[in-house]
Amino acid sequence: MRRHVLAAAVSGFSLLAAVPALAQQADELDTTPEENAGVTDASTPAAESVTDQIVVLGSRIPRTQVEGPAPVTTITADDILKQGYEDIPALMRSLTQNVGSTQSTQSYGANTFTPGAKQVDLRGLGPNHTLVLVNGRRVADFPMPYSGNSNVADISNIPIGLIERVEVLSGAASAIYGSDAISGVVNFQLKEKADGTRIDLQLGGTERGGGAYQRASLTTGWNSDSGKLTTLFGAEYRNQEPIWGYEREIQDSAADNPTTDEPVALRNFLRTDEYYSYLDPGASTCAGLSQLNEGSTFYASRDGFGWDVDAGDYTTGYFCGSNEAMGYGMIQSDWEGINLFSSSTYEINSQVELFLDFQGGYFDTQVFNGFKSWYYVAPDGNEEGTFFNPNHIGLYETYSWLQLDNWYRLFTPEEIGGFENGTITNRSYTLNVTPGIRGHFGEGNSWNYEVYYNHARYISEMAWPEIVIDAANDFFLGAPVDDPNNTTGYQRFDADPARLYTPLTPAEYRQISADTIYEPETWVHNVQASVSTMDLFELPAGPMGFAAVAEASTQGYEINPDPKALTQYYVGIRDSDGEGEREHYGVGGELLIPVFDFLDINAAGRYDHYSYADNDFGEFTYNLGAELRPTDTLLLRAAIGTGFRAPDLHYVYRGQGTVNGSGADYYTCRTSESAPEPTDCVNDYWEGFVNQRGGNPDLLPETAQSISAGFVWAPFDNFDISVDYFRIEMEDQVLNLSVDQLLRDEADCRLGQTFDGTPVDASTPTCIDALERVDRYASGALAGEIQYVDVLPINVAEEFTDGIDVEVNGGFSLGEYGDLSMGAAYTYVFDHTIQQYPGDPVIDQFEPAEGYEIPREKGKAYLTWSTGPFSTTLTTLYTGEMTNWNWDDKIDDSYWFYLSAQYQVTDRARLSVSINNLLDSNPVEDPTHASYPYYNSSWYDSVGREFYVQLSYKFGGEAL
Repeated sequence: MRRHVLAAAVSGFSLLAAVPALAQQADELDTTPEENAGVTDASTPAAESVTDQIVVLGSRIPRTQVEGPAPVTTITADDILKQGYEDIPALMRSLTQNVGSTQSTQSYGANTFTPGAKQVDLRGLGPNHTLVLVNGRRVADFPMPYSGNSNVADISNIPIGLIERVEVLSGAASAIYGSDAISGVVNFQLKEKADGTRIDLQLGGTERGGGAYQRASLTTGWNSDSGKLTTLFGAEYRNQEPIWGYEREIQDSAADNPTTDEPVALRNFLRTDEYYSYLDPGASTCAGLSQLNEGSTFYASRDGFGWDVDAGDYTTGYFCGSNEAMGYGMIQSDWEGINLFSSSTYEINSQVELFLDFQGGYFDTQVFNGFKSWYYVAPDGNEEGTFFNPNHIGLYETYSWLQLDNWYRLFTPEEIGGFENGTITNRSYTLNVTPGIRGHFGEGNSWNYEVYYNHARYISEMAWPEIVIDAANDFFLGAPVDDPNNTTGYQRFDADPARLYTPLTPAEYRQISADTIYEPETWVHNVQASVSTMDLFELPAGPMGFAAVAEASTQGYEINPDPKALTQYYVGIRDSDGEGEREHYGVGGELLIPVFDFLDINAAGRYDHYSYADNDFGEFTYNLGAELRPTDTLLLRAAIGTGFRAPDLHYVYRGQGTVNGSGADYYTCRTSESAPEPTDCVNDYWEGFVNQRGGNPDLLPETAQSISAGFVWAPFDNFDISVDYFRIEMEDQVLNLSVDQLLRDEADCRLGQTFDGTPVDASTPTCIDALERVDRYASGALAGEIQYVDVLPINVAEEFTDGIDVEVNGGFSLGEYGDLSMGAAYTYVFDHTIQQYPGDPVIDQFEPAEGYEIPREKGKAYLTWSTGPFSTTLTTLYTGEMTNWNWDDKIDDSYWFYLSAQYQVTDRARLSVSINNLLDSNPVEDPTHASYPYYNSSWYDSVGREFYVQLSYKFGGEAL
């Protein structure tokens, strides 16, 4: 990775939708990494010889300077190979600016909404605020909403073997690229030149087992006899086999839980009373189930979860469960896909050419999140699972007030007929087609233009198993009994507990389950025209640059869910539908003004207008940057910009629905206990309830302000350093309110004080809102318990982050012993805060008690040694401390090492070997992490050491 090399600056062409002449000029400038080493700004001697115009990422104007006013990171195909990244998500995780917590294969709840999808989250402001482009074109969002909420781009299916480079601009760039570039822009540029035929074959696997990997990619091209028609074609096939939790010792059993002295088994067969105290099934009952869970089911216990009626005290609770069944989930998904792309141009004459870009893919993802469960769901939708059952034989027959029952079943591999019958399947198709025309005009062809139409679409068919409420209730409990003497407030069933402890056959499981099938899709239609020149007119310090752009687009989505999932049909879910469009147009302009020989000013302005849900919003945004070069080796730069972003479509158009939720009942905890701590409430008053969700058509657009300032210093040809400060402030950000925060606020507002005794005014906006959103049963057997929490999206007042990025690159010769090159990048975040409403307390996201699991620091460093046909690279990734699972402290920082080597067998063949996680390190330990997999799976995994071997071969064209 080099931020300041010449090739990095040239790479901005596709991202900026510039004109064809620039691509040719960029090719002429392209040099090897060794030739580029240490080049940081166009005023250095190496750059002074460059007379062709180039395009710098972060501007639409062709220019002769290699650096712009905002810092840009470029990762080349050579970097990807040397640093050993097996896919795009792994590459993006290495970025120090990518500090947001996104979903992984083990994000089991999130994977129900977006199975297999991966995201990039620059500056930790949410993945929906990072603009993702492929070949400079917009891509369609993943067709299901991220975590059931926002629309985001999926980077998991971008073909890493076909990447030419990745360009990253972190910071607001709305005035340049459009209103949705709030926290930055990432462009994945695929191969650009047809130069013979290249084949890459890669095989990989893990030392600990599972996860076998195969990849094959091909790039080729051809020209017509007349030379007017040129075509570049690429294809990639990739297959990633799964890794299961039971294949890793640190998470293959409940015994791996660091918070318990004795394992707490997974509860496959559980019966409790009204207060969720376990009812003893008896050792012989569990012995009759011992063949389940691959022979691991046993008579299990949990201290303090039983109830001795006569003594009136807690005792040991018993159930039938398994320690090993805890590992029945994937660490890494089963993924197979193929990508195709082509880029064709036809030259009409020396000034005009037609072009057609095509990208398409098919992907099959299998994700396993564990087996489905059943519990009683009442006709009114209440999911606490309680029913009246006089058949407490031998237990509570003398205590009629205790004849309330709760049955819980977690199904096993044998009952469902194998793991494959519990898998979430996602078959997806992506398409991106861009026809257009581009060329030059004016004196000396100094003006460049491009007009294109872009159509992008993402279509999926997703299927996963669910338990059917009525069928399962009838199977386990029988028919409800109409009992006029029943005063408990719960439905009566005369249910024989033996039914709960009887294994199902696969045929019986099929009777109570069904696959729910969704067919979501998203699309974008975009027409864009741009024009640019580096010679608008001459100023004393040089020619003024100019660019203008106009675009119009329609963006839409529809979830197309299983209609039954929108009703109370499946256990644990009443989903939300979603369908809608928005129209958009934007116009903008940019000037590059040479004020003096050593000072350039870059100014851009843009107006964007959105129409959605009977709303019309428009706003002007601007970017203003300065580049000051007091010496040939020093660049001082600064930029300020504003952003404006329409709310995500699903936040606006989501239909009403519910999902199974849970949280700590802080109010009941604090009224029942004497001076409890928050962790006491989390541990002892965690309750299940319904989360109610819906869209909000009255949402306002989000706005942002961004500032960056820093310097680039290159005192030698083989050394450069850059330091840049960044600051982004968002207002009216759209978020679902945190359930935990709502429950904390509700308790504070009802009681008039916080945990530490700070007075709370119940008339504040936060209190009014929290008391409306947390609904409790007013009467009956459930009086006082939480019925539902309403988590509708709202415009949050403000989110703020600032920090510093540092990067160093250098190299030197060892004479006959070869050459060394090295680089390092480091991001330190000073502050990351959020304020829910004006006047509310400002929440520090690095304060453990607030529960945000993001690092303050990220770093990366590499060292490459080259000699003759051989080179090797050692890369280190660093992640700083993060909040622990218990939200009362921090977990340690971490270092991860990657080693790769390349050997040039011939000028046509190259062999590469890489080892990821060189030291076979485990995830950072968190002694408080009581939830499986017992570590922070958003940031870490237990894949362990990985090995990859790649053979590259070239037919025709230039040598490798």
